[in-house]
Amino acid sequence: MAPSAVDIVQSDSHKPTLYILSDFHETSVRYAESLFNCIHYDTPEALKWRTHARAILVKDYYITRADLEAAPQLKIIGKQGVGIEKIDDVACAEHNVKIYNTPGVNAGAVAEMTCALALSVARQIPALWLRQVVQGEKIRKETISGLLLTGKTIGIVGMGNIGRAVAKMFTAAFSTRIVVYDNYMPEDPPLWANINHKRVRTLEEVVKVADVLTVHVPLTKETNGLISHKEFALMKKTAILVNTARGGIVDEDALQEALRSGQIWGAGLDCHEQEPPTREKYERLWTSGNIVGMPHIAAATDETQVATINAAIDGVYQFVTSSSFKST
Repeated sequence: MAPSAVDIVQSDSHKPTLYILSDFHETSVRYAESLFNCIHYDTPEALKWRTHARAILVKDYYITRADLEAAPQLKIIGKQGVGIEKIDDVACAEHNVKIYNTPGVNAGAVAEMTCALALSVARQIPALWLRQVVQGEKIRKETISGLLLTGKTIGIVGMGNIGRAVAKMFTAAFSTRIVVYDNYMPEDPPLWANINHKRVRTLEEVVKVADVLTVHVPLTKETNGLISHKEFALMKKTAILVNTARGGIVDEDALQEALRSGQIWGAGLDCHEQEPPTREKYERLWTSGNIVGMPHIAAATDETQVATINAAIDGVYQFVTSSSFKST
C-alpha cells in the first residue's frame, strides 16, 4: 500500500527521531524508516525513551502518568487505531503531550467482522464445522434451525465511524432496519443523513427491538458493564449480541447466564475483558451456548494494519516537522 499522506524521504542527518515501542507491520516500519530515524522496540535504546524521546509510536502499550512525568521532553504519541484507553489522556493534556490516533481508518474492516460474527452465530457455522471435523458427526440438515438476518432489525449502540459502516453494510447486504442509540451524538448529525435509520433515546428501546444488537462505543467508566443482566432480560430470545468494540462493555458473567438460560439466541465477541482470551479463563463462557469468540482481530487485515499505522506515522511526521514543534 502506498504511503497515504506524506511522500518525503530525507537524508538520515535531517530526519526527526521516532521511538517505535510496539511491533508493527513490516511495510509500515519501512515507511516510518523513510521519514524518521527509528529507534525500534527490540533494541536497548528503546528502553531509554522516557529520557530521550520527543515522539513515540505505540499500539498495545500503556502510557501512564508516571511515564509522562519521567519524559518531560515527550511531545506526541502516535497511536495505531482509535482506542486510547491504555494511555492516560488526562495526564497527556496536563503535560501538553498530543495523542494522534486514527479513528475511522479501520471502520470497514470492523464492520465486516461484525457482519461475519452475526452470520456465524445466526447460522451456527463454527459449531457445525467442529461437529463434523472434530466429532466426526454426520449432520442432517433437517436437524438444524438457524436464523435469517434478511429484513431483520439491527440495533446499533454508538454510531460513530464504525457504527455507520455497520449500518450501511447490513442495509446493503440484508435490507435490514436500523435502530440507533447514541447518547453522545448531537441531533441529526450530517454524517447520518444518508443512512435510513430510527434514532431512539434510551438503551432500553434499542435492546427491546433488536434482532442483532451490536456495540460500537469506547470503554469508559460510563460504558463499563453497559450490557448486563437488565439488558439481556429485555432482549428477544432470538436476539444476537455482537461486540467488536472493547471488552468490559458487555458484562461477561451476565452474558454467560443469558446464553445458558436461553435468554438470547447467541453472541459474537471480538473483544474480551482479558486479552488475548484463553481457554483457561473463558471455557465456561465459550461453552455456555451459541457463541463465537475471537481474539480482537476485527482490524487484523494487512490492508487495514498498514493503513492505520501509516495514518499514525503521517500524523506524527506532520506534527514534528511543523514550525511550532521545531521552535520548542
